[in-house]
Amino acid sequence: MVQLLGAGDISVHDLAAEFDVSLSTVRRDLATLAALGRITRTYGGAVDHRAVERSRHDKERAQRGEKDAIARAAAGLVRSGDVVLLDAGTTVARLAHELRGRADLTVVTNGLSTLVELADAEVEVVVLGGRLRRPNESLLGTRTEQALRRLTPDIAFLGVDGLDPRRGINCPDPEQAALKETMAGCARAAWVLADHSKLRGGGGFPYWAEMPAGTGLISGGTERELAAFSDGGWRVHPVTDGTGRPADGSAVHTS
Repeated sequence: MVQLLGAGDISVHDLAAEFDVSLSTVRRDLATLAALGRITRTYGGAVDHRAVERSRHDKERAQRGEKDAIARAAAGLVRSGDVVLLDAGTTVARLAHELRGRADLTVVTNGLSTLVELADAEVEVVVLGGRLRRPNESLLGTRTEQALRRLTPDIAFLGVDGLDPRRGINCPDPEQAALKETMAGCARAAWVLADHSKLRGGGGFPYWAEMPAGTGLISGGTERELAAFSDGGWRVHPVTDGTGRPADGSAVHTS
């Protein structure tokens, strides 16, 4: 049952038919698996807990120190006069906070968290239109893609739920994957902002956004984790806690 749930949403009726048991038996088994932390119940069914998209509020509470270090490092890459493309995501919103005092920039974004951060700031802001996607509070869709194709930002910063050095950014749905590919492709330079947890198994979602060669990664992952991206052709910008240790708190080992 857990293997089937790992492939995506599935209804109670589908599970009952698959195992040739009653609906009450399936519901009892799902309740047991949920109590064990193996799955997360949803309306009419369940999903493997590894593939559940967390809310923005849950993400904001996780890895706060590392995300702040990533945001500061990313802000250091932004030059005066740049047109900066900011994706949705809590780490990208931290970057927006770092850019609040930069009156010499134009920020283009589809992220509501970024808009909140910059609403009363001096930065010029251009909002990409589109359909509101929950729970990550982003705008996406045909209008968003069309607007991006008319832009050539100097630098783009993308948020992620999970990341793989070969496959790219792990996404909950194909529309989001397509948008991230467009964002990375239209900018002169693209950087992915990912705390160390995003490098360890990803979000478990079925869709992937392939990144162009030379895409950058800013992360507090371990030396071994980041080496996998360097070996895969990524430009890697590690962040530390100021003592030479990765921002995730693990030790750095050199060979």
